[in-house]
Amino acid sequence: MSLFKARDWWSTILGDKEEFDQGCLCLANVDNSGNGQDKIIVGSFMGYLRIFSPHPAKTGDGAQAEDLLLEVDLRDPVLQVEVGKFVSGTEMLHLAVLHSRKLCVYSVSGTLGNVEHGNQYQMKLMYEHNLQRTACNMTYGSFGGIKGRDLICIQSMDGMLMVFEQESYAFGRFLPGFLLPGPLAYSSRTDSFITVSSCRQVESYKYQVLAFATDADKRQETEQQKLGSGKRLVVDWTLNIGEQALDICIVSFNQSASSVFVLGERNFFCLKDNGQIRFMKKLDWSPSCFLPYCSVSEGTINTLIANHNNMLHIYQDVTLKWATQLPHIPVAVRVGCLHDLKGVIVTLSDDGHLQCSYLGTDPSLFQAPNVESRELNYDELDVEMKELQKVIKDINKSQGVWPMTEREDDLNVSVVVSPNFDSVSQATDVEVGTDLVPSVTVKVTLQNRVILQKAKLSVYVQPPLELTCDQFTFEFMTPDLTRTVSFSVYLKRSYTPSELEGNAVVSYSRPTDRNPDGIPRVIQCKFRLPLKLICLPGQPSKTASHKITIDTNKSPVSLLSLFPGFASQSDDDQVNVMGFHFLGGARVTLLASKTSQRYRIQSEQFEDLWLITNELILRLQEYFEKQGVKDFACSFSGSMPLQEYFELIDHHFELRINGEKLEELLSERAVQFRAIQRRLLARFKDKTPAPLQHLDTLLDGTYKQVIALADAVEENQGNLFQSFTRLKSATHLVILLIGLWQKLSADQVAILEAAFLPLQEDTQELGWEETVDAAISHLLKTCLSKSSKEQALNLNSQLNIPKDTSQLKKHITLLCDRLAKGGRLCLSTDAAAPQTMVMPGGCTTIPESDLEERSVEQDSTELFTNRRHLTAETPRPDPRTGQRIKAWTLRIPHSLSQHLQLMEAPKSQ
Repeated sequence: MSLFKARDWWSTILGDKEEFDQGCLCLANVDNSGNGQDKIIVGSFMGYLRIFSPHPAKTGDGAQAEDLLLEVDLRDPVLQVEVGKFVSGTEMLHLAVLHSRKLCVYSVSGTLGNVEHGNQYQMKLMYEHNLQRTACNMTYGSFGGIKGRDLICIQSMDGMLMVFEQESYAFGRFLPGFLLPGPLAYSSRTDSFITVSSCRQVESYKYQVLAFATDADKRQETEQQKLGSGKRLVVDWTLNIGEQALDICIVSFNQSASSVFVLGERNFFCLKDNGQIRFMKKLDWSPSCFLPYCSVSEGTINTLIANHNNMLHIYQDVTLKWATQLPHIPVAVRVGCLHDLKGVIVTLSDDGHLQCSYLGTDPSLFQAPNVESRELNYDELDVEMKELQKVIKDINKSQGVWPMTEREDDLNVSVVVSPNFDSVSQATDVEVGTDLVPSVTVKVTLQNRVILQKAKLSVYVQPPLELTCDQFTFEFMTPDLTRTVSFSVYLKRSYTPSELEGNAVVSYSRPTDRNPDGIPRVIQCKFRLPLKLICLPGQPSKTASHKITIDTNKSPVSLLSLFPGFASQSDDDQVNVMGFHFLGGARVTLLASKTSQRYRIQSEQFEDLWLITNELILRLQEYFEKQGVKDFACSFSGSMPLQEYFELIDHHFELRINGEKLEELLSERAVQFRAIQRRLLARFKDKTPAPLQHLDTLLDGTYKQVIALADAVEENQGNLFQSFTRLKSATHLVILLIGLWQKLSADQVAILEAAFLPLQEDTQELGWEETVDAAISHLLKTCLSKSSKEQALNLNSQLNIPKDTSQLKKHITLLCDRLAKGGRLCLSTDAAAPQTMVMPGGCTTIPESDLEERSVEQDSTELFTNRRHLTAETPRPDPRTGQRIKAWTLRIPHSLSQHLQLMEAPKSQ
């Protein structure tokens, strides 16, 4: 319990699921009783009006039946309630209720009761005004300096101020430059209305200026009014506060001075009645409502400010005097005299929590008892700790942190891919050039062992493969239930996917005794789609631009037995050569050597080799497993095709740069388009027509440019997505060739895949190039580092798009060189490398001197200690930071140039 918690004097909950706002609360002697006690008047958006007179028997009691004086269903939402002298011929107080399309004034009176039920109260309608416009809020006062009665001013949602002289309608005026309504208040000392416009500035309008301005019912000015019969509504003063206002209150010190208080979203302002700032206070929290009132100290004002942290702060000018905690977030706060108790704080929340409280402290009387002191036997504690650690260690060894077997037994997931195509293809909206795109059915079966909640199946395949349905939900209310769902997969666009592997992921919750909502868990099952879904038999090609050769340790197998569904004819020529035609248009040829144990895959596009190569290796492994051969192995002995791989990287990076430039150009044209629109709007709204000066032509031309640029951005995004898919295919092929080349284990291949394929989706904010460069640089400075003195990599807090791909290509080449010289991949290393300064762009540069460009015949000591190879250049500014950095040029001997053939950096200076 907080020491500064508000002391609850009386509280109640209003209605059921009703809503309230800042205008729904009012405190006044609405029944004109002789004791002058205030009553609490509350209206709700549900149309209910309630009047309370709290009489708690003791502090903190809830509401009793006799506390509710009156409850009426007005059938229209109540926007605001006010009490004043609203009826002519009398100075008695009456209740004004503002609805969205109606203003009603009631008299509230009480009749003495003769029985124990107490007094009876009733509400009588004195008059009402039907509004032609939707109301927002209202204010009242003695407009024009009249005595003994109050006039009402209502602000509509479209910016019209409607003034009512009690039973009659006076006039209406539109506020200039209006967009959205703001809070409204009346200052009796200056006889002016004060509001906050959508321009975030406080505006003051004199009542006399409003009264003599042009009638709002005649928005279209006539020629006679333009000549001077009507006056234009002019603001008295304005003050820009730079934020939207929540409420406005006006408090008078004395007869000669008053202050305008404005509560903003982050600041609290006190203004003089001429618009000058008296003081302001920056708030560290988000306020919800406020109420200024005169202080006991002369010349100061106290202000209650409630916030969304359930706190109520009391300020004397800008000094915080008290802070108290509330049980709710108030939207309205008032101070009144209730039951002879002065200064009661009444708060109302948006859900109907009405509370009367007062300030004070609530000290805690609890005292912690003294703990019996006893001597500790540290030897016994050490023995007990060792026993517990041994138990924990044994449990971790036996079943691990999570009981994996039990978790997997909760739900069994199996996936079956149909070996045949669907009789009627389910492919829709395809963009493939062929006439008929096949589809294949995939069936997923789920079987639970225990009761499961919120089971959701999500299926993922690589684009451009498409699913007819990828989300399914299940309810396993009893054990041992079986649920089966089916969906179809087809090729949607005219390029080749990077993988034929799909993934079915099931997320569910398993309820327990301690957690009825269930423990969230996830289980997944991978499946493989058939090659014939995206590929057809084709004519073999004798020549191709790109070729790779896979070596095996077993005699070659007939391609007819490996690919039985792709034989276009059954002659002997088809045994050693086979053609594949992808639905996207690419053609691949597979050849098996008749004399050696080799297979050659060739195609016009480098990335198209991946799927056939991977499919060949998988089918060879399955073939020899069926034959009972366990020592089958594949290898790759050719040169690594890095140059072809780098071309795909450059193409992908070029599309990223083009997309960035197109988005910048589109942003510039959009800014230009909005600027021209503002100019034209100002010309059209001007009362004196002026020539357009070809602004309409410029607007039309800019609009066409915006549309063309938007189409170009969309087209570039499609090309970038397609390029990223092809880059992933080439990356898979390079990883496969590196693994066969160096005979890497499955764990090492997994590390390569994590480094080269970190992203499922490529974006402008986080792209493939910078992410892969950081991952490869980390491998080079840890498990593939040459020495402990090698400069290390530091990652910046944000990875930025690089200027070019030369650094990335250097690191990929260096990775292959390190692997070729015996380096092995692992997730940890014992060698600790020193940390270096982070260079702009997210990664530090791996020094050229340690990038393995050294030759076997060249003595490393002679190369890197001979200063004749290092030349200092003139310091140049860094293009990103602007700082001048000193550069060194490395003159590479001729014997080293052989190792840099695949790099795009200059070989010599």
